Amino acid sequence: MAWVYILRGSSGRHYIGSTDDFQRRFAEHCRGSNHTTRRLGELKIVALKEIGSNAAARRLELVLKQKKNPKLAILTLQSHS
Repeated sequence: MAWVYILRGSSGRHYIGSTDDFQRRFAEHCRGSNHTTRRLGELKIVALKEIGSNAAARRLELVLKQKKNPKLAILTLQSHS
């Protein structure tokens, strides 16, 4: 199983990602191990969805990133079946 997630930082910016171990990956983001999320400030999970495979999670992550609008990406992820 894999996960697709959207985080929002205290700066108001969003981050979209996918992983096969969400707890580990979120902890890495919170520690600042990822240069992209390091500048977002304190992170909050705004959307999280379990997906059947890593490949499917990556495809969905790319679709969400193409939205260019975090609110649309959140709605898309929440309604994805």
